[in-house]
Amino acid sequence: MSKDIQIQQMTSASGFIAALDQSGGSTPKALKLYGVDESAFSSDTEMFDLIHAMRSRIIKSPTFTGDRIVGAILFEQTMDRDIDGIPSPQYLWENRHVVPFLKIDKGLEDAADGVKLMKPIAGLDALLARAAQAGIFGTKMRSVIDAASPSGIAAIVDQQFEVAAQVLSHGLIPIIEPEVTISIADKSEAEDILLAELTRALDTLPTDQQVMLKLTLPETANLYQPLVNHDRVMRVVALSGGYSREDANAKLAQNTGVIASFSRALTEGLSVDQSDSDFDAAIARTIDTIYAASVAG
Repeated sequence: MSKDIQIQQMTSASGFIAALDQSGGSTPKALKLYGVDESAFSSDTEMFDLIHAMRSRIIKSPTFTGDRIVGAILFEQTMDRDIDGIPSPQYLWENRHVVPFLKIDKGLEDAADGVKLMKPIAGLDALLARAAQAGIFGTKMRSVIDAASPSGIAAIVDQQFEVAAQVLSHGLIPIIEPEVTISIADKSEAEDILLAELTRALDTLPTDQQVMLKLTLPETANLYQPLVNHDRVMRVVALSGGYSREDANAKLAQNTGVIASFSRALTEGLSVDQSDSDFDAAIARTIDTIYAASVAG
């Protein structure tokens, strides 16, 4: 029953997805932006304790609820930890009515042919089985496009959909994330190629399967409208991709039917030194602006 409610929420509810899935490589930067210097920890365990404390503080903030945040993407160690003695995925759904997702990729290969493919994901079936058991609804995996390379972008999409099939076989919904680097000169051309490749791959999915797409905000507003309307796409969400929150929100509002899935833009302006009231007020303002941009289209 809860799975049906979650599907309905992810398909049509107003709001956005919070990306709380910084991994080992990006955690020190995320902590530094939060005001926690690397001198504050001397091991990975201490580092992940600190980032879990930050994420827990965000999730427990009064405005972090399903009224505005339809889902949240977790790092594996967040899935495996508790919030107030309750497993994080269970806490998200039962206490906040936010649908839990899990980041499953293990980072990127070296650049080749204008793209960075995902590294092999060792033990993926076991991880997916554990995620399903923990109450995770879906997964997210990220690749990067650095040039308008037809063969490279085709390889990105093929790899993403190959992993997506594995995710779907466990009853989970994959978020496919082929990020286009926002600083490249041929970004618009890369996005046109990506649209064609994603459409090709979606058209080959069985009619009873759906995926989600997490895409860089495009140069041309509503470029991805055919994907928003595709019957095998549950939702199209946008990453902030290095844009400031203000710029990301402005671009997002121009894309009908696309909602946010911001990471750095979500935590921008939060600090470990803020009082709880100041912290809650800051994240409430952020949630309001991202929500407004997500429903503007």
